[in-house]
Amino acid sequence: MLIGELAAECGVSARSIRHYEKCGLLTSERSGNGYRVYRQADVETVRRIKALLNVGLPVATIALLLPCVVDASPRLDPCANLLATLHAEVARLDDQAAEIARCRGLIAGILERSAA
Repeated sequence: MLIGELAAECGVSARSIRHYEKCGLLTSERSGNGYRVYRQADVETVRRIKALLNVGLPVATIALLLPCVVDASPRLDPCANLLATLHAEVARLDDQAAEIARCRGLIAGILERSAA
């Protein structure tokens, strides 16, 4: 399938697909006219990339994670350094959640004081 078809099927832009490829998350073949050609299996790969980006994982972590995915299931094989990387990501997300909670508390305090 061509890049536009893949993008449409996955709900992302062609620009995103090119970015994923540039980052090494996705590969394509080139047709005789130079167009990128993708396999049907790439649909699931792009959907996984999109989902992992949506939960806040950086591209570098996704690059480590994708080779650990087993077939079309959400199961992972324990790739080298994967668990340590995911623990670091959980810690990073915990830090972000704490900062969001702190900011929310500040805003809520302002609202409470202005309502009084």
